[in-house]
Amino acid sequence: MPESAGQHHFHSFHAPGILMSALAVWIVDDDESIRWVLEKSLKREDMQVTSFPGAAELLDALDDEPAPDVLITDIRMPGVDGLTLMARVRAAHPELPVIIMTAHSDLDAAVAAYKGGAFEYLPKPFDVDSVADLVRRAAKKREAFDEPPPEQSATMIGEAPAMQDVFRAIGRLSQSHITVLITGESGTGKELVARALHANSPRANKPFLAINTAAIPKDLLESEFFGHERGAFTGAAMQRKGRFEQADGGTLFLDEIGDMPADLQTRLLRVLQNGEFYRVGGVAPIKVDVRVIAATHQDLEELVREGRFREDLYHRLNVIRIRIPALRERPEDVPQLTRHFLARAAEELHAEPKRLLPDVLKRLQHFDWPGNVRQLENICRWLTVMAPGQDVHLQDLPPEVQTPSTTAPVSGPAEAAPVATTAATVAAAPQDGARWHERLGEWAAAELAAGRSDILDVAVPLFERTMIETALTATHGQRQEAAKRLGWGRNTLTRKIKELGMGEGD
Repeated sequence: MPESAGQHHFHSFHAPGILMSALAVWIVDDDESIRWVLEKSLKREDMQVTSFPGAAELLDALDDEPAPDVLITDIRMPGVDGLTLMARVRAAHPELPVIIMTAHSDLDAAVAAYKGGAFEYLPKPFDVDSVADLVRRAAKKREAFDEPPPEQSATMIGEAPAMQDVFRAIGRLSQSHITVLITGESGTGKELVARALHANSPRANKPFLAINTAAIPKDLLESEFFGHERGAFTGAAMQRKGRFEQADGGTLFLDEIGDMPADLQTRLLRVLQNGEFYRVGGVAPIKVDVRVIAATHQDLEELVREGRFREDLYHRLNVIRIRIPALRERPEDVPQLTRHFLARAAEELHAEPKRLLPDVLKRLQHFDWPGNVRQLENICRWLTVMAPGQDVHLQDLPPEVQTPSTTAPVSGPAEAAPVATTAATVAAAPQDGARWHERLGEWAAAELAAGRSDILDVAVPLFERTMIETALTATHGQRQEAAKRLGWGRNTLTRKIKELGMGEGD
């Protein structure tokens, strides 16, 4: 029998006799009959199903239970609707695929669901036989998200003395809980260093959370950091834990700390001093044990002199400083990094790795790399798709690399001028327009000749990721400006970054 309205039940996730591989699916719908039909259909497929009559009940359960493999939610429900629920759930669990149920005629809702990051939507009335297949496809996306991203080791490659200093610093801090400030230009891999510090620390088995203070609207930052109580502000229908609570016992990485608003700097200083804070709207102090690792491409000392950053907070953060060198400062690492990125791009595209001729490698070593390692990775992807032969010649390089003199030396992050990177330059240059289209066509023809039928699934995410990364490089990580340059809205850019698994620190 279906559950009674207003109640929900919990299935044991580790009950004897239940295979650990069984998919856990949560269903949210105020319509009891819909819950019953879905539950019966999915249980018949040996899935573990938990259903809820509303968003409030699910959010309560999410605080106490492990997140499911897949979430199915109706879009129109009393109280918190499905789109709002999806946004809240994905904020805490970005890897969780969400399937939205909506009516056939509700086109706007379907579009909004996709824009909000929904994996798929189920039109009502739906075919119950197709639901299980849809859930399995969504679960595969979750599995792909859970795999360790290969980028995490990319910029940790290096034999240059400057990188050896970084490695030594990570080693010396391996048994420490001390606060660390990481500095360096955009694209040098500051988050990777933060992850390495965490992975080699006594907190390695505790959470590592990253938050980009420049990427979150100012009015949401306080709640993002410290959480809020129910009713603390309009729309705060449920209590929410902030990043400090979520990272308790582990490490919190604060990227672009120089962009933090002044009032939040004061609250952060108090947490660093005594480990206590209040949720927004809260009256009881919350005690946490969190190691803070901060990063910035800006000159914090200059910001202190200008009165834009608290001097006492600067000294709290600047206990140990690790500076990540720009790629132009370690040209001897370019060959090794290039081989690594070319091999990985070839694996992504199911192709043979390209080979760089000696003059090409020499040109790359003498390039200034305003976008640093991230830009080199983009160019390796570009060459894997666009270079016509197995050997890469000078004329195969993108325009901005072919002529080194066109790229002015960059003395530091403050002087770095916006630079049009690989995909943007090629797409914008009329004289080269036909060239890159032709090479893309050649790649597509080769893939189709090899019998592959999913080439858009490979090419489109790669193209979008390249465009996003180059736009962020050109705007020094400012998402609002990057979105404008791409012709998107800020929310679209944020959603795309999540969909592509780029992460907060990319």
